[in-house]
Amino acid sequence: MVGSPWRWPPLALAVQLLFNFAVAGPESLVRPTSCTDFQSANLLRGTTLKVQFLLFTSVHPSCGQLLSSIEDIQNSSFNASLGTKIVIHGFRALGTKPSWINGLVGALLQAAPANVIAVDWVHGSTASYNTAVENVTKLALEIFTFLQKLLALGAPESSIHLIGVSLGAHVGGLVGHFYKGHLGRITGLDPAGPKYTKASIEERLDPGDALFVEAVHTDADKFGIRIPVGHIDYYVNGGQDQPGCPRFIPSGYNYMICDHMRAVHFYISALEDSCPMTAFPCSSYKDFLAGHCVRCTGSFLHSCPTIGLLDNGGIDMKTLPREVKVYLATAASAPYCVYHSLVKVRLQQRRTSDTTIEVYFMSRNFTFSTTITVPKQETLGKNLVTHSIPLCQVESVSLLYHPRSWRRSKDEDPVVSQFCAAPLPVNPREKIFCLTQAMTLTRSISPSYDLAIACTPSTAPPADTEVPTAPRQ
Repeated sequence: MVGSPWRWPPLALAVQLLFNFAVAGPESLVRPTSCTDFQSANLLRGTTLKVQFLLFTSVHPSCGQLLSSIEDIQNSSFNASLGTKIVIHGFRALGTKPSWINGLVGALLQAAPANVIAVDWVHGSTASYNTAVENVTKLALEIFTFLQKLLALGAPESSIHLIGVSLGAHVGGLVGHFYKGHLGRITGLDPAGPKYTKASIEERLDPGDALFVEAVHTDADKFGIRIPVGHIDYYVNGGQDQPGCPRFIPSGYNYMICDHMRAVHFYISALEDSCPMTAFPCSSYKDFLAGHCVRCTGSFLHSCPTIGLLDNGGIDMKTLPREVKVYLATAASAPYCVYHSLVKVRLQQRRTSDTTIEVYFMSRNFTFSTTITVPKQETLGKNLVTHSIPLCQVESVSLLYHPRSWRRSKDEDPVVSQFCAAPLPVNPREKIFCLTQAMTLTRSISPSYDLAIACTPSTAPPADTEVPTAPRQ
């Protein structure tokens, strides 16, 4: 071309192209001809199903490549040698693109090399929830047909991971049912409850729909389903009333959906943050908070399941359990992950009334506390405490006794107790950390003691010994 001689690309661009080719293969050199965004709908036009499949890759993370035919897939950045994540949204009351879709797609691409395909069915999920439910089977059939094209290009069934949000979780369950449970994984993010709590397993998500099925429950008392629907069911903060969500109607739309959508934000946080969101099997959230479920017992002998992309939730078992409820607590804002610890106070003598003791944990930059009540005529009180730093980074602990009243009585004598604490999960083969010297507590004195809890098992004390710790003077 006259006046526009061809030039070599800048060195930085050339290096980047070579890097992309080395990491992602030949598809990294494929430039999408155009980028496609989600559809929008409204109350008048939004009930008729119209589906788009949009491919996102690490090479083009913000550009949705429309895959309408097998030729589109062949000419796209799709890599059959990588795993494929299929993201399926749920009911769209306002007919808009999900606000969380870009964050989830980006987190998935950052977490591991993969093809991420967002299923846009805004047309068909808007206006009426009942109509959206009627479109679930139709949508599942369309996804089934689309996956056939991916399998024809060499993608194994076991490499397919469906991630369904709310109503989308049951869409994923139907797709998995059509594939007779041979797909690799289904993750349900607060699977929808209305119309599905009493549905048959053929109509909703259940453990038979994939090789591994998990569900994250955050709104079981409103829009989410109450019953377990996977091999593992995470009931985060008990599965309802999430911290940080508004509790007053004037908050408007956010009041309605915050708990329900928190499952998505927990999942994104689990993908992005280094603090693991590990959960523990228990009969109820109340028992979990009371410190009764602190070990990986029952089905999980060696490790407890973790929200995220670890194989089978990080548990190593030949035969997966079915519909196991596991519990964890979180912070009120991102990053949501917290550490869990068991705290125990043991009295030397029984008392005729409940004994309430406030426990303060202190480090240079963080302070947190918990209240332990020892029931009357008993000697042991315990509960769970959550905190943002590992327990081994706590420098000291202080205990404050709260008498029932200011009137003197026999029960107002000094309280002599022993303090113990351990990060979860508690290893049954190791003795938990205890202060060896008894603590004498009165209404006016709050003794403080140094802690020396090891951060790693390699530095933990032998199982048959206790670590002597002197009180602070």
